[in-house]
Amino acid sequence: MAGGGAEEGASLEYTPTWIVAAVCTVIVGISLAVERLLHYAGKYLKSKNQKPLYEALQKVKEELMLLGFISLLLTVFQSSIVKICVNEDITKHLLPCEYPSEEAESNATSTTSHLGRLLAEESGTVGYCTAKNKHPLISVEALHHLHIFIFVLAIVHVTFCVVTVLFGGAKIREWKHWEDTIAKENYDTDKLLKSRKVTHVHQHAFIQDHFLGIGKDSAILGWVQAFFKQFYGSVTKSDYVTLRLGFIMTHCRGSPRFNFHKYMIRALEDDFREVVGISWYLWIFVVVFLLLNINGWHTYFWIAFIPFILLLAVGTKLEHVITQLAHEVAEKHVAIEGELVVKPSDDHFWFHRPGFVLFLIHFILFQNAFEIAFFFWIWVQYGFDSCIMGQVRYIVPRLIIGVFIQVVCSYSTLPLYAIVAQMGSSFKKAIFEDHVQVGLVGWAQKVKKKTALKAASEASGQGGSTTNDGSSSLGIQMGKLARREATTTPDEIHPTTGS
Repeated sequence: MAGGGAEEGASLEYTPTWIVAAVCTVIVGISLAVERLLHYAGKYLKSKNQKPLYEALQKVKEELMLLGFISLLLTVFQSSIVKICVNEDITKHLLPCEYPSEEAESNATSTTSHLGRLLAEESGTVGYCTAKNKHPLISVEALHHLHIFIFVLAIVHVTFCVVTVLFGGAKIREWKHWEDTIAKENYDTDKLLKSRKVTHVHQHAFIQDHFLGIGKDSAILGWVQAFFKQFYGSVTKSDYVTLRLGFIMTHCRGSPRFNFHKYMIRALEDDFREVVGISWYLWIFVVVFLLLNINGWHTYFWIAFIPFILLLAVGTKLEHVITQLAHEVAEKHVAIEGELVVKPSDDHFWFHRPGFVLFLIHFILFQNAFEIAFFFWIWVQYGFDSCIMGQVRYIVPRLIIGVFIQVVCSYSTLPLYAIVAQMGSSFKKAIFEDHVQVGLVGWAQKVKKKTALKAASEASGQGGSTTNDGSSSLGIQMGKLARREATTTPDEIHPTTGS
Protein backbone atom coordinates (compact mmCIF):
# COMPACT_ATOMS: atom_id res chain seq x y z
CA MET A 1 0.00 0.00 0.00
CA ALA A 2 2.87 2.29 0.78
CA GLY A 3 4.37 1.61 -2.60
CA GLY A 4 1.15 2.38 -4.39
CA GLY A 5 0.74 5.48 -2.32
CA ALA A 6 4.25 6.61 -3.24
CA GLU A 7 3.47 6.24 -6.94
CA GLU A 8 0.09 7.92 -6.97
CA GLY A 9 0.65 10.33 -4.09
CA ALA A 10 -0.26 9.97 -0.45
CA SER A 11 -3.48 11.49 0.86
CA LEU A 12 -3.58 13.99 3.74
CA GLU A 13 -3.86 11.01 6.08
CA TYR A 14 -0.22 10.14 5.38
CA THR A 15 1.21 13.62 4.68
CA PRO A 16 3.37 15.29 7.39
CA THR A 17 1.46 18.06 9.13
CA TRP A 18 4.30 20.56 8.71
CA ILE A 19 4.09 20.16 4.93
CA VAL A 20 0.32 20.69 4.95
CA ALA A 21 0.66 23.76 7.20
CA ALA A 22 3.51 25.23 5.13
CA VAL A 23 1.72 24.83 1.80
CA CYS A 24 -1.50 26.22 3.27
CA THR A 25 0.38 29.21 4.69
CA VAL A 26 1.98 30.06 1.35
CA ILE A 27 -1.28 29.79 -0.61
CA VAL A 28 -3.29 31.82 1.89
CA GLY A 29 -0.49 34.40 2.19
CA ILE A 30 -0.33 34.96 -1.57
CA SER A 31 -4.13 35.22 -1.78
CA LEU A 32 -4.31 37.77 1.04
CA ALA A 33 -1.43 39.79 -0.45
CA VAL A 34 -3.20 40.05 -3.81
CA GLU A 35 -6.49 40.94 -2.10
CA ARG A 36 -4.81 43.71 -0.07
CA LEU A 37 -3.00 44.99 -3.16
CA LEU A 38 -6.30 45.34 -5.03
CA HIS A 39 -7.90 46.93 -1.97
CA TYR A 40 -5.25 49.63 -1.63
CA ALA A 41 -5.24 50.21 -5.39
CA GLY A 42 -8.98 50.86 -5.11
CA LYS A 43 -8.51 53.28 -2.22
CA TYR A 44 -5.83 55.15 -4.17
CA LEU A 45 -8.06 55.50 -7.23
CA LYS A 46 -10.95 56.74 -5.07
CA SER A 47 -8.71 59.28 -3.37
CA LYS A 48 -7.71 60.59 -6.80
CA ASN A 49 -11.38 60.76 -7.86
CA GLN A 50 -10.74 58.18 -10.58
CA LYS A 51 -14.19 56.64 -10.37
CA PRO A 52 -14.16 54.99 -13.84
CA LEU A 53 -10.78 53.35 -13.18
CA TYR A 54 -11.98 52.30 -9.73
CA GLU A 55 -15.01 50.63 -11.27
CA ALA A 56 -12.71 48.97 -13.82
CA LEU A 57 -10.72 47.57 -10.90
CA GLN A 58 -13.97 46.23 -9.46
CA LYS A 59 -14.53 44.55 -12.82
CA VAL A 60 -11.13 42.87 -12.49
CA LYS A 61 -12.14 41.61 -9.05
CA GLU A 62 -15.31 40.16 -10.56
CA GLU A 63 -13.24 38.33 -13.17
CA LEU A 64 -10.94 36.95 -10.49
CA MET A 65 -13.96 35.80 -8.51
CA LEU A 66 -15.32 34.08 -11.61
CA LEU A 67 -11.97 32.38 -12.13
CA GLY A 68 -12.00 31.27 -8.52
CA PHE A 69 -15.45 29.79 -8.96
CA ILE A 70 -14.36 27.99 -12.15
CA SER A 71 -11.34 26.68 -10.27
CA LEU A 72 -13.56 25.48 -7.44
CA LEU A 73 -15.88 23.65 -9.83
CA LEU A 74 -12.98 21.96 -11.61
CA THR A 75 -11.46 20.91 -8.30
CA VAL A 76 -14.66 19.66 -6.67
CA PHE A 77 -15.91 17.74 -9.70
CA GLN A 78 -12.51 16.64 -10.97
CA SER A 79 -12.77 13.07 -9.66
CA SER A 80 -16.27 12.74 -11.07
CA ILE A 81 -15.39 14.18 -14.49
CA VAL A 82 -12.40 11.89 -15.05
CA LYS A 83 -14.55 8.86 -14.21
CA ILE A 84 -16.92 9.59 -17.09
CA CYS A 85 -16.10 6.76 -19.49
CA VAL A 86 -16.80 6.75 -23.22
CA ASN A 87 -16.18 4.40 -26.14
CA GLU A 88 -12.67 4.45 -27.57
CA ASP A 89 -13.86 5.56 -31.04
CA ILE A 90 -15.15 8.85 -29.65
CA THR A 91 -11.70 9.84 -28.38
CA LYS A 92 -10.03 9.35 -31.79
CA HIS A 93 -11.76 12.17 -33.66
CA LEU A 94 -11.22 15.97 -33.77
CA LEU A 95 -7.78 15.78 -32.15
CA PRO A 96 -5.39 18.77 -31.86
CA CYS A 97 -2.54 16.34 -32.58
CA GLU A 98 -2.52 13.24 -34.73
CA TYR A 99 -2.61 9.96 -32.82
CA PRO A 100 0.88 8.34 -32.84
CA SER A 101 1.13 5.29 -35.07
CA GLU A 102 2.31 1.90 -33.79
CA GLU A 103 5.64 2.43 -35.55
CA ALA A 104 6.07 5.75 -33.79
CA GLU A 105 5.26 4.12 -30.48
CA SER A 106 7.88 1.46 -31.06
CA ASN A 107 10.47 4.13 -31.83
CA ALA A 108 9.61 5.85 -28.54
CA THR A 109 9.49 9.37 -29.88
CA SER A 110 9.24 12.31 -27.56
CA THR A 111 5.54 12.71 -28.26
CA THR A 112 4.66 9.13 -27.38
CA SER A 113 6.85 9.18 -24.31
CA HIS A 114 4.97 12.25 -23.14
CA LEU A 115 1.68 10.48 -23.71
CA GLY A 116 3.06 7.50 -21.88
CA ARG A 117 3.86 9.60 -18.87
CA LEU A 118 0.35 10.99 -18.89
CA LEU A 119 -1.05 7.46 -18.95
CA ALA A 120 1.21 6.45 -16.10
CA GLU A 121 0.15 9.45 -14.03
CA GLU A 122 -3.50 8.69 -14.64
CA SER A 123 -3.23 4.93 -14.20
CA GLY A 124 -5.93 4.96 -11.56
CA THR A 125 -8.49 6.64 -13.84
CA VAL A 126 -7.48 4.59 -16.87
CA GLY A 127 -7.86 1.44 -14.79
CA TYR A 128 -11.35 2.50 -13.74
CA CYS A 129 -12.52 2.93 -17.33
CA THR A 130 -10.43 0.05 -18.68
CA ALA A 131 -12.32 -2.29 -16.43
CA LYS A 132 -15.40 -1.28 -18.44
CA ASN A 133 -13.52 -1.56 -21.78
CA LYS A 134 -13.83 2.21 -22.25
CA HIS A 135 -11.70 5.36 -22.11
CA PRO A 136 -11.95 8.35 -19.71
CA LEU A 137 -13.72 11.39 -21.21
CA ILE A 138 -10.82 13.62 -20.09
CA SER A 139 -7.76 12.95 -17.98
CA VAL A 140 -6.83 14.75 -14.78
CA GLU A 141 -3.76 16.14 -16.54
CA ALA A 142 -5.79 17.58 -19.41
CA LEU A 143 -8.31 19.03 -16.96
CA HIS A 144 -5.48 20.64 -15.01
CA HIS A 145 -3.98 22.17 -18.16
CA LEU A 146 -7.36 23.54 -19.21
CA HIS A 147 -7.69 25.07 -15.75
CA ILE A 148 -4.34 26.85 -16.14
CA PHE A 149 -5.21 28.09 -19.63
CA ILE A 150 -8.44 29.77 -18.47
CA PHE A 151 -6.52 31.55 -15.71
CA VAL A 152 -3.72 32.68 -18.06
CA LEU A 153 -6.25 33.94 -20.61
CA ALA A 154 -8.05 36.16 -18.10
CA ILE A 155 -4.80 37.62 -16.71
CA VAL A 156 -3.35 38.34 -20.17
CA HIS A 157 -6.61 39.96 -21.34
CA VAL A 158 -6.78 42.32 -18.36
CA THR A 159 -3.08 43.15 -18.73
CA PHE A 160 -3.40 43.91 -22.45
CA CYS A 161 -6.45 46.11 -21.85
CA VAL A 162 -4.64 48.12 -19.18
CA VAL A 163 -1.54 48.53 -21.37
CA THR A 164 -3.67 49.61 -24.34
CA VAL A 165 -5.55 52.22 -22.33
CA LEU A 166 -2.37 53.53 -20.69
CA PHE A 167 -0.53 54.04 -23.98
CA GLY A 168 -3.65 55.26 -25.75
CA GLY A 169 -4.32 57.69 -22.92
CA ALA A 170 -0.75 58.96 -23.18
CA LYS A 171 -1.31 59.67 -26.87
CA ILE A 172 -4.58 61.48 -26.14
CA ARG A 173 -2.92 63.61 -23.45
CA GLU A 174 -0.55 64.91 -26.11
CA TRP A 175 -3.55 66.76 -27.53
CA LYS A 176 -3.92 68.76 -24.32
CA HIS A 177 -1.72 71.56 -25.60
CA TRP A 178 -4.23 72.12 -28.41
CA GLU A 179 -6.96 72.54 -25.81
CA ASP A 180 -4.75 74.87 -23.80
CA THR A 181 -4.01 76.94 -26.90
CA ILE A 182 -7.72 77.33 -27.60
CA ALA A 183 -8.36 78.30 -23.96
CA LYS A 184 -5.65 80.98 -24.12
CA GLU A 185 -7.21 82.49 -27.23
CA ASN A 186 -10.35 82.87 -25.12
CA TYR A 187 -12.58 83.24 -28.14
CA ASP A 188 -16.33 83.44 -27.98
CA THR A 189 -18.11 81.06 -30.34
CA ASP A 190 -21.19 83.28 -30.68
CA LYS A 191 -19.10 86.30 -31.62
CA LEU A 192 -17.19 84.26 -34.17
CA LEU A 193 -20.37 82.98 -35.74
CA LYS A 194 -21.92 86.46 -35.82
CA SER A 195 -18.78 88.14 -37.07
CA ARG A 196 -18.38 89.29 -40.67
CA LYS A 197 -15.30 87.14 -41.09
CA VAL A 198 -15.72 84.99 -44.21
CA THR A 199 -14.17 81.54 -44.26
CA HIS A 200 -13.64 79.98 -47.68
CA VAL A 201 -14.56 76.36 -47.00
CA HIS A 202 -12.24 74.73 -49.52
CA GLN A 203 -9.27 76.70 -48.16
CA HIS A 204 -9.81 75.46 -44.63
CA ALA A 205 -7.13 73.00 -43.47
CA PHE A 206 -9.73 70.50 -42.23
CA ILE A 207 -11.47 70.41 -45.63
CA GLN A 208 -8.23 70.22 -47.58
CA ASP A 209 -7.14 67.21 -45.53
CA HIS A 210 -10.36 65.24 -46.08
CA PHE A 211 -12.39 66.54 -49.04
CA LEU A 212 -11.34 65.00 -52.35
CA GLY A 213 -14.09 66.27 -54.63
CA ILE A 214 -17.54 65.10 -55.63
CA GLY A 215 -18.45 61.81 -57.31
CA LYS A 216 -18.03 58.07 -56.99
CA ASP A 217 -14.27 58.25 -57.51
CA SER A 218 -13.89 60.66 -54.61
CA ALA A 219 -15.93 58.32 -52.40
CA ILE A 220 -13.60 55.43 -53.18
CA LEU A 221 -10.54 57.64 -52.69
CA GLY A 222 -12.02 58.80 -49.39
CA TRP A 223 -12.08 55.21 -48.08
CA VAL A 224 -8.54 54.59 -49.38
CA GLN A 225 -7.30 57.79 -47.71
CA ALA A 226 -9.07 56.85 -44.47
CA PHE A 227 -7.40 53.42 -44.54
CA PHE A 228 -3.88 54.81 -44.79
CA LYS A 229 -4.43 57.86 -42.58
CA GLN A 230 -5.00 55.67 -39.51
CA PHE A 231 -1.28 54.79 -39.60
CA TYR A 232 0.08 58.35 -39.75
CA GLY A 233 -1.28 61.55 -38.25
CA SER A 234 -4.61 59.93 -37.45
CA VAL A 235 -5.75 63.09 -35.64
CA THR A 236 -4.32 66.49 -36.65
CA LYS A 237 -4.76 69.83 -34.93
CA SER A 238 -7.32 70.95 -37.53
CA ASP A 239 -9.26 67.71 -36.88
CA TYR A 240 -9.24 68.30 -33.14
CA VAL A 241 -10.23 71.98 -33.33
CA THR A 242 -13.04 71.34 -35.84
CA LEU A 243 -14.51 68.29 -34.09
CA ARG A 244 -14.29 70.08 -30.75
CA LEU A 245 -16.20 73.08 -32.08
CA GLY A 246 -18.80 70.80 -33.69
CA PHE A 247 -19.37 69.03 -30.38
CA ILE A 248 -19.68 72.30 -28.43
CA MET A 249 -22.07 73.89 -30.92
CA THR A 250 -24.28 70.79 -30.83
CA HIS A 251 -24.31 69.90 -27.14
CA CYS A 252 -23.23 72.98 -25.15
CA ARG A 253 -23.59 75.99 -27.43
CA GLY A 254 -23.62 78.45 -24.55
CA SER A 255 -20.23 77.28 -23.21
CA PRO A 256 -17.53 77.94 -25.82
CA ARG A 257 -14.80 77.47 -23.20
CA PHE A 258 -15.96 73.94 -22.39
CA ASN A 259 -12.95 71.70 -21.67
CA PHE A 260 -13.50 69.16 -24.42
CA HIS A 261 -10.22 67.34 -23.77
CA LYS A 262 -11.05 66.74 -20.13
CA TYR A 263 -14.48 65.42 -21.07
CA MET A 264 -12.96 63.12 -23.70
CA ILE A 265 -10.57 61.60 -21.14
CA ARG A 266 -13.41 61.00 -18.68
CA ALA A 267 -15.54 59.40 -21.41
CA LEU A 268 -12.68 57.08 -22.38
CA GLU A 269 -12.12 56.03 -18.77
CA ASP A 270 -15.84 55.39 -18.51
CA ASP A 271 -15.73 53.12 -21.59
CA PHE A 272 -12.67 51.31 -20.21
CA ARG A 273 -14.89 49.59 -17.63
CA GLU A 274 -16.69 47.81 -20.47
CA VAL A 275 -13.51 46.71 -22.22
CA VAL A 276 -11.63 45.19 -19.28
CA GLY A 277 -14.19 42.46 -18.54
CA ILE A 278 -14.67 39.13 -20.32
CA SER A 279 -18.30 39.01 -21.40
CA TRP A 280 -20.31 35.85 -22.01
CA TYR A 281 -20.03 36.11 -25.80
CA LEU A 282 -16.23 36.17 -25.49
CA TRP A 283 -16.33 32.93 -23.51
CA ILE A 284 -18.44 31.45 -26.32
CA PHE A 285 -15.68 32.40 -28.74
CA VAL A 286 -13.14 30.57 -26.56
CA VAL A 287 -15.28 27.42 -26.63
CA VAL A 288 -15.68 27.63 -30.43
CA PHE A 289 -11.93 28.04 -30.90
CA LEU A 290 -11.15 25.07 -28.68
CA LEU A 291 -13.64 23.03 -30.73
CA LEU A 292 -12.03 24.01 -34.05
CA ASN A 293 -8.41 23.54 -32.93
CA ILE A 294 -8.08 20.37 -35.01
CA ASN A 295 -4.87 18.84 -36.33
CA GLY A 296 -4.03 20.10 -39.82
CA TRP A 297 -6.50 22.98 -39.81
CA HIS A 298 -3.99 25.52 -38.35
CA THR A 299 -6.92 27.27 -36.70
CA TYR A 300 -4.64 29.17 -34.33
CA PHE A 301 -3.00 30.78 -37.40
CA TRP A 302 -6.07 31.67 -39.47
CA ILE A 303 -8.01 32.96 -36.50
CA ALA A 304 -5.29 35.56 -35.89
CA PHE A 305 -6.51 37.41 -39.01
CA ILE A 306 -9.92 38.07 -37.44
CA PRO A 307 -8.75 40.83 -35.03
CA PHE A 308 -6.27 42.04 -37.66
CA ILE A 309 -8.99 42.63 -40.27
CA LEU A 310 -11.41 44.05 -37.70
CA LEU A 311 -8.77 46.49 -36.43
CA LEU A 312 -8.12 47.81 -39.94
CA ALA A 313 -11.86 48.08 -40.57
CA VAL A 314 -12.50 49.97 -37.32
CA GLY A 315 -9.62 52.39 -37.88
CA THR A 316 -10.73 53.03 -41.46
CA LYS A 317 -14.33 53.62 -40.39
CA LEU A 318 -13.36 56.08 -37.66
CA GLU A 319 -11.21 58.06 -40.10
CA HIS A 320 -14.01 57.93 -42.67
CA VAL A 321 -16.45 59.46 -40.15
CA ILE A 322 -14.19 62.52 -40.05
CA THR A 323 -14.10 62.50 -43.86
CA GLN A 324 -17.92 62.38 -44.00
CA LEU A 325 -18.18 65.37 -41.67
CA ALA A 326 -15.84 67.31 -43.98
CA HIS A 327 -17.81 66.30 -47.08
CA GLU A 328 -21.10 67.44 -45.55
CA VAL A 329 -19.78 70.96 -45.03
CA ALA A 330 -17.84 71.18 -48.31
CA GLU A 331 -20.78 70.03 -50.44
CA LYS A 332 -23.21 72.51 -48.87
CA HIS A 333 -21.10 75.66 -48.63
CA VAL A 334 -18.50 77.50 -50.64
CA ALA A 335 -17.94 80.18 -48.02
CA ILE A 336 -19.35 80.77 -44.57
CA GLU A 337 -19.31 83.57 -42.01
CA GLY A 338 -17.46 82.66 -38.85
CA GLU A 339 -15.78 79.38 -38.05
CA LEU A 340 -16.28 76.06 -39.83
CA VAL A 341 -18.77 73.95 -37.86
CA VAL A 342 -19.50 70.25 -38.50
CA LYS A 343 -22.69 68.49 -37.42
CA PRO A 344 -22.26 65.34 -35.29
CA SER A 345 -24.70 62.53 -36.09
CA ASP A 346 -25.20 58.83 -35.34
CA ASP A 347 -25.87 58.31 -39.06
CA HIS A 348 -22.13 58.24 -39.74
CA PHE A 349 -21.61 55.09 -37.62
CA TRP A 350 -22.36 51.43 -38.27
CA PHE A 351 -26.02 50.64 -37.48
CA HIS A 352 -26.31 54.28 -36.28
CA ARG A 353 -24.65 53.17 -33.04
CA PRO A 354 -21.29 54.71 -32.01
CA GLY A 355 -21.18 52.14 -29.18
CA PHE A 356 -20.83 49.31 -31.70
CA VAL A 357 -17.26 50.46 -32.37
CA LEU A 358 -16.45 49.98 -28.67
CA PHE A 359 -17.85 46.44 -28.89
CA LEU A 360 -15.50 45.67 -31.80
CA ILE A 361 -12.50 47.15 -29.96
CA HIS A 362 -13.42 44.98 -26.96
CA PHE A 363 -13.49 41.89 -29.17
CA ILE A 364 -10.22 42.82 -30.91
CA LEU A 365 -8.35 43.23 -27.64
CA PHE A 366 -9.74 39.99 -26.26
CA GLN A 367 -8.98 38.01 -29.42
CA ASN A 368 -5.42 39.33 -29.52
CA ALA A 369 -4.93 38.51 -25.83
CA PHE A 370 -6.36 35.04 -26.52
CA GLU A 371 -3.83 34.45 -29.30
CA ILE A 372 -0.84 35.54 -27.21
CA ALA A 373 -2.05 33.68 -24.10
CA PHE A 374 -2.61 30.49 -26.08
CA PHE A 375 0.87 30.70 -27.62
CA PHE A 376 2.72 31.14 -24.33
CA TRP A 377 0.53 28.56 -22.58
CA ILE A 378 1.40 25.93 -25.22
CA TRP A 379 5.06 26.92 -25.12
CA VAL A 380 5.36 26.58 -21.33
CA GLN A 381 3.04 23.60 -20.94
CA TYR A 382 4.05 21.40 -23.88
CA GLY A 383 7.20 22.95 -25.34
CA PHE A 384 7.98 24.85 -28.53
CA ASP A 385 8.17 21.64 -30.57
CA SER A 386 4.69 20.50 -29.58
CA CYS A 387 2.37 19.48 -32.41
CA ILE A 388 -0.22 21.93 -31.05
CA MET A 389 2.27 24.78 -31.49
CA GLY A 390 2.55 24.11 -35.21
CA GLN A 391 5.29 24.95 -37.67
CA VAL A 392 7.52 28.00 -37.38
CA ARG A 393 6.16 29.44 -40.65
CA TYR A 394 2.76 29.70 -38.95
CA ILE A 395 4.06 30.89 -35.58
CA VAL A 396 6.12 33.91 -36.67
CA PRO A 397 3.38 35.68 -38.69
CA ARG A 398 0.99 35.05 -35.84
CA LEU A 399 3.26 36.80 -33.33
CA ILE A 400 3.96 39.69 -35.72
CA ILE A 401 0.21 40.21 -36.20
CA GLY A 402 -0.30 40.17 -32.41
CA VAL A 403 2.34 42.86 -31.83
CA PHE A 404 1.00 44.94 -34.74
CA ILE A 405 -2.54 44.84 -33.34
CA GLN A 406 -1.40 45.88 -29.88
CA VAL A 407 0.68 48.81 -31.12
CA VAL A 408 -1.83 50.16 -33.66
CA CYS A 409 -4.76 49.76 -31.28
CA SER A 410 -2.90 51.64 -28.53
CA TYR A 411 -1.48 54.53 -30.55
CA SER A 412 -4.05 54.96 -33.32
CA THR A 413 -7.38 53.16 -33.00
CA LEU A 414 -8.12 53.94 -29.35
CA PRO A 415 -7.24 57.68 -29.60
CA LEU A 416 -9.32 57.84 -32.80
CA TYR A 417 -12.25 56.24 -31.02
CA ALA A 418 -11.90 58.63 -28.07
CA ILE A 419 -12.56 61.70 -30.23
CA VAL A 420 -14.71 60.31 -33.07
CA ALA A 421 -17.10 58.58 -30.65
CA GLN A 422 -18.09 62.08 -29.46
CA MET A 423 -19.41 62.83 -32.97
CA GLY A 424 -22.64 61.01 -32.24
CA SER A 425 -26.04 62.61 -31.82
CA SER A 426 -25.87 62.57 -28.02
CA PHE A 427 -23.27 63.15 -25.32
CA LYS A 428 -22.25 60.89 -22.44
CA LYS A 429 -22.83 61.48 -18.75
CA ALA A 430 -19.08 62.02 -18.40
CA ILE A 431 -19.77 65.57 -19.62
CA PHE A 432 -20.46 66.31 -15.94
CA GLU A 433 -18.04 65.86 -13.06
CA ASP A 434 -18.83 63.01 -10.67
CA HIS A 435 -20.22 65.30 -7.97
CA VAL A 436 -22.38 67.07 -10.56
CA GLN A 437 -23.79 63.71 -11.66
CA VAL A 438 -24.61 62.95 -8.03
CA GLY A 439 -26.29 66.35 -7.71
CA LEU A 440 -28.40 65.75 -10.81
CA VAL A 441 -29.48 62.35 -9.54
CA GLY A 442 -30.41 63.91 -6.20
CA TRP A 443 -32.49 66.62 -7.85
CA ALA A 444 -34.16 64.08 -10.10
CA GLN A 445 -35.16 61.97 -7.09
CA LYS A 446 -36.54 65.03 -5.30
CA VAL A 447 -38.53 66.10 -8.34
CA LYS A 448 -39.88 62.58 -8.77
CA LYS A 449 -40.95 62.51 -5.12
CA LYS A 450 -42.45 66.00 -5.37
CA THR A 451 -44.32 65.01 -8.54
CA ALA A 452 -45.78 61.95 -6.83
CA LEU A 453 -46.96 64.05 -3.87
CA LYS A 454 -48.58 66.60 -6.16
CA ALA A 455 -50.25 63.87 -8.18
CA ALA A 456 -51.68 62.44 -4.96
CA SER A 457 -52.79 65.93 -3.96
CA GLU A 458 -54.52 66.44 -7.32
CA ALA A 459 -56.28 63.12 -6.94
CA SER A 460 -57.73 64.33 -3.66
CA GLY A 461 -58.88 67.57 -5.32
CA GLN A 462 -56.52 69.81 -3.37
CA GLY A 463 -53.74 70.44 -5.83
CA GLY A 464 -53.28 72.35 -9.00
CA SER A 465 -51.38 71.63 -12.13
CA THR A 466 -47.88 72.29 -10.85
CA THR A 467 -46.06 69.15 -11.90
CA ASN A 468 -44.33 70.91 -14.76
CA ASP A 469 -42.80 73.36 -12.33
CA GLY A 470 -40.81 70.58 -10.73
CA SER A 471 -39.59 69.30 -14.09
CA SER A 472 -38.68 72.77 -15.28
CA SER A 473 -36.88 73.36 -11.98
CA LEU A 474 -34.79 70.29 -12.62
CA GLY A 475 -34.07 71.51 -16.13
CA ILE A 476 -32.97 74.89 -14.79
CA GLN A 477 -30.69 73.22 -12.24
CA MET A 478 -29.19 70.96 -14.94
CA GLY A 479 -28.58 73.98 -17.14
CA LYS A 480 -26.86 75.82 -14.31
CA LEU A 481 -24.67 72.81 -13.54
CA ALA A 482 -23.80 72.31 -17.20
CA ARG A 483 -22.77 75.95 -17.55
CA ARG A 484 -20.81 75.85 -14.32
CA GLU A 485 -19.07 72.65 -15.37
CA ALA A 486 -18.18 74.10 -18.74
CA THR A 487 -16.90 77.47 -17.59
CA THR A 488 -14.89 76.57 -14.53
CA THR A 489 -11.54 74.91 -14.10
CA PRO A 490 -11.08 71.69 -12.11
CA ASP A 491 -9.72 73.66 -9.16
CA GLU A 492 -12.75 75.94 -9.11
CA ILE A 493 -15.29 73.13 -8.84
CA HIS A 494 -16.27 72.02 -5.35
CA PRO A 495 -18.84 69.44 -4.25
CA THR A 496 -22.25 70.97 -3.74
CA THR A 497 -24.17 70.50 -0.54
CA GLY A 498 -27.88 70.61 0.06
CA SER A 499 -30.33 71.56 -2.69
